[in-house]
Amino acid sequence: MSQIFDALHQSAAERTGDDLPNLRAAKELLQVVERNAGLSAPLVEARQPAAPQRVQPFPLVKAVPPAHSKLVCFTDPESLAAETFGFLATRLRHIQQKRSLKCLVVTSCVSGEGKTMVAANLACALAAGRQRVLLVEGDLRRPSLANQLGLRGLSGLCQMLRGEDDRLDNIYSLPNSDVSILVAGDVHSSPLELMEPGRLSALIDRISDGFQWVVIDTPPVLPLADTSIWIRLADSILLVTRPGVTAKRQLQRAMEGIEQSKLIGCVLNASTEPSHNSYYYRYSARASGLRVSSSAPK
Repeated sequence: MSQIFDALHQSAAERTGDDLPNLRAAKELLQVVERNAGLSAPLVEARQPAAPQRVQPFPLVKAVPPAHSKLVCFTDPESLAAETFGFLATRLRHIQQKRSLKCLVVTSCVSGEGKTMVAANLACALAAGRQRVLLVEGDLRRPSLANQLGLRGLSGLCQMLRGEDDRLDNIYSLPNSDVSILVAGDVHSSPLELMEPGRLSALIDRISDGFQWVVIDTPPVLPLADTSIWIRLADSILLVTRPGVTAKRQLQRAMEGIEQSKLIGCVLNASTEPSHNSYYYRYSARASGLRVSSSAPK
């Protein structure tokens, strides 16, 4: 991540697309030729990769972030702050084209660095690219995602891990969005006991079917062991840091505890670097090394 350069102007050119309109036009033309030529055998339609399909529709629930919320992708999707997360989502989609990337852990070194805010905004930004996203509240010690979204009293991950409610009805879809959410639910037992690796792995495999992304808001890396369980299940890690909160020694220790092969980048939250005005974007020249900075969302 040492060769960092400005990518604000390049981000507009980074987009995904498909050739479905051209394929449909070609198919119609071939059908006309077939009819005119009197062919008896129909032409074979080109097969397209099938998009993941949901096993079942999920119950709808409306997210109502509080007035002071920093979930800008939900509350103000046209803002420059939301555009910052759109840029991050674009970079991740490009990395996804080059390597297997679906289950993403969003974590931090310590509490107070903004990992939950980043996870929620990123999930919304990824879904804006017409990809189905499952947002998981994986912090079973101090869950805050449901509160930040204005969702309270819902059953969730803990009930499923305890076997009290194994239905997928514990996953909820947000209206007019490709974001679905699995909240922590009712936390009573020891998180480490609930997160028995075999049980958690099987559950994540089952509920992730039908999604292109699974974004997991986990506890901080230090000093808990919970996050290491999530990291073993994930194929990628995004580390959130914050000036004035993340100490150098804490960052070093966190990096030592993270599988480097899975670390795809860092998000520098609440930066106030004056040389880039109020908003700026940076990323590494390496496809696997991502660094996005923003001074607005906290």
